[in-house]
Parts: sequence; C-alpha cells; structure tokens
Amino acid sequence: MTTNRTLTWDAVCARRVERQFLAGPATPDVSAAEVVRAMRGAHAQVRSAAELSVGLRMAAGVTRTRVRAALLDDRSLVRTYGPRGTVHLLPAGELPLWSAVLTAVPAGPNPFPPGVRLTEEQTGQVVAAIGEALDGRCLTLDELGEEVGARTGPWAGDRVMPAFQDLWPRWRQVMHRAGWAGTLCFGPDRGRRATYTRPPRTGEGTVAPEDALPAFVQRQLRAYGPLTAAQFARWLAAPPGWATALLAELAAAGRIEEVDFEGSRAWVTAGDTEFPDGPARGVRLLPYFDAFVVAGQPRERLFPGAAYRRALAGGQAGNFPVLLVDGVVAGVWHQRRRGRRTTVTVEALRSLTARQERELGEQAERVGEVLEARAELVLGEVAVGPHA
Repeated sequence: MTTNRTLTWDAVCARRVERQFLAGPATPDVSAAEVVRAMRGAHAQVRSAAELSVGLRMAAGVTRTRVRAALLDDRSLVRTYGPRGTVHLLPAGELPLWSAVLTAVPAGPNPFPPGVRLTEEQTGQVVAAIGEALDGRCLTLDELGEEVGARTGPWAGDRVMPAFQDLWPRWRQVMHRAGWAGTLCFGPDRGRRATYTRPPRTGEGTVAPEDALPAFVQRQLRAYGPLTAAQFARWLAAPPGWATALLAELAAAGRIEEVDFEGSRAWVTAGDTEFPDGPARGVRLLPYFDAFVVAGQPRERLFPGAAYRRALAGGQAGNFPVLLVDGVVAGVWHQRRRGRRTTVTVEALRSLTARQERELGEQAERVGEVLEARAELVLGEVAVGPHA
C-alpha cells in the first residue's frame, strides 16, 4: 500500500515520545510488562539500567522493586536473549511471538574459525539439551555446562571459544539461540552467580513464522515507525535484503504502507498515519541502552550536532546515558551511588531554559526514586567513558 503522506521529523519524534511513555509517565494501572511491550523490549545486559528504563516510564512512586517483582515474582517479564543476540527484558506473554521471529531471521556469517564453530546439527543438540536440563530447574553456568556436555558429547565442553581474554566452552556460542528458541532465560541470582531456567509457559502459544512476522513488524512500526527497510534490518540484526523483501511482501498484502519521511521511503503500519501537530516537549533522563535511542532512527536527527559526536560510541547508541530535551539528545549523564544517596551529573550540550532546568531537577529526583535513593543533581562534565 502506497500513500502520498509526507512526514516531518518533529511529528515523528513527538509520536515516538508519546508512545514510549516519555511525554508523560504511564497511569498507575499500567503494568511493567505493558510498558516493556510498548518499548519493544528493554535492553538488560546492564540489569539496573533496564530497571531504570522501565521504572522511569511508570507512574510516580514506582521503584525498581516493582520492576523486579514483575521479573521474579509474577514472572510477567522474562530476562532472556532478544534482538541482536543481546539480553533483554521481554513480556512473558509475547515470548512465543519473539521466538518465532528471532528464529526465522536468516543467520549471518559465523564469526568463529572453522575449528571453533558448531554445525547446525550440533547447535540443535545443544539447544535441545539446554531445554531438557533447565526444565523445572535453575542452574548456574557451570552446572548447565556439565548438563549440556552429558547430554551431547565432550565436543560441547571444549574450551576453544575466545571471549574476554579467556577461552569458553564451545557450547556457549549458541546460548542466545537457546533464548530465541524459548528453552532458556535467566533465573534468580544465587548469591553473586546468575542462574538459568526455562521461561514460563504462558502467552500466545506456538506461533508460526508466517503469522508472527506480520504482527511483529506492525508492532515495531507502531512503536518506532516510520522506518526504512535498512533501519529495521539494523535494529533486528537481519540481512538487509531479507528485510527489504519482507516489508515489500507486507506492503503488497496491505499490512503496512509507504510514507515519505523527509525525502526517504519509509514504512508505517497500515492506517496508522495520525501524528501530533506539534513537536515533542519536555526533559527526560534515559539510562544506558534505553530502547528509545537504540531503536530511534535516523541517528543524525535523534543525535543532532554535538550530540552525534559526544553521545554515540563509534556510531552506536546506548553506550552513554543521555539527556533528552524535546525528544532529541542534548547531553549525557552519569549517576554514582553512595549508600542511600546518588549523585546525578548531567553534561548538557546546549543551554537550558529555566523551565527545562526545573524539569531536569524533577527528572534527577525521579531517577533517585526509582533507584530507591536520594538524588543530588550536579551540572558539569561527565568524565566517565562509554559503556563497553
């Protein structure tokens, strides 16, 4: 489906801000899982940053304890491997959809030498062994490795996989594939050690890729559209050609439609063409790897001017916590915790009005509230480098 609709950056940015609960927090009846669903997953490699990403979007008074309860108590959230093979919080009810899509994306080149790689047959054996070992159990990484080796063969445990100046067992190179297949997620920590278990069996049941892909694309476009095929492929770590063909197929079926986004051919969910009349307004503090900046495109509009040089790391978004002013990145920040207090240092890259400074102070207080600490705001240079 093709449209003559022409969209501006201001309108697109304002709608994304609204739909991400960044124009204003969610109402008290909105759960953590609903917030994460709107975000299309919360990056959780740094778990405290994920808790902050979600908590800041929820109603005043919500702290990280409530986000953790959704993960550990009612299990409406699951911490597992999501897009790009990175750790995410995902709604438990959407896991079958995510699993169907992530396992349908064509795999890229194997980065490991031939003697290190697993064959597809071996990969299938490891993924199945992980699921069997974790059924009804929470295991540490070492315990899981012993179970995988016992169910497959000694080849799985060979320490041949280069990682962080060390060698890991061969089977670990496909842990993310087990997460995608729905046979592994993170369990509760055992002291300082992470554990793994099987995800809860809830949600939409098994979803076929031919049914999952249209729904998945439409949800992504509703949250972050319009997107070009290249931008969608980059977010999902999918081959650009595959993404282009998929979007063309969905357009031909009337599931998505084309728009002109400031001169670029981009896509939105069919019929979802209402946008705010005015630009985004307001000040927000977003933590490491917040979904809004990782998925937001084009980068040069979301990170204008000096922000492109200061708040990106090698072109990658998320490695710095960012100050968001009127929907675009306008600085970086860092928080340092000391007991019940935390110092929030903000390096603004543009002058702030008196109103914006007041809002920044309120945001710093909200950061402290989510982290269950008393926050002190400091305006100045952030000396901490990007997150690795």
